[in-house]
Amino acid sequence: MVSFHSESLDRLFEAILMLEDKEQCYAFFEDLCTIKELQDLSQRMDVAYLLDKGMNYQQISKEVNVSTATISRVNKCLAYGSGGYKRALERLNAEGTEED
Repeated sequence: MVSFHSESLDRLFEAILMLEDKEQCYAFFEDLCTIKELQDLSQRMDVAYLLDKGMNYQQISKEVNVSTATISRVNKCLAYGSGGYKRALERLNAEGTEED
C-alpha cells in the first residue's frame, strides 16, 4: 500500500487514541464526519467482519446493502493490505470471547 503518513493524520490518530470510551467516540466522530461517511466506514467494517466469518459476496451484499465492488475492495485489503482490518478483527474477536 502507498504510504500516506502526514502530520495531519498523526494528529487525527493521536486524538482518536485519546478517546476514553464509546460515547466519546460517538461525539468525536459525529463532529468529524458526515452521517454518510460514518455509515460507509461502519459498512466496510461489517463487510470485513462477515468476510472473516466466511460469508460469500452475495450474502454480504444483501445483509450489509453494499456493492460487490466494495466487498471486493475490503477483501483485497484483508488479503494484501497492511493488516489493519485483521488486527482490529482479532481484537474484536478476542474481546467477544472474553465476554462469553
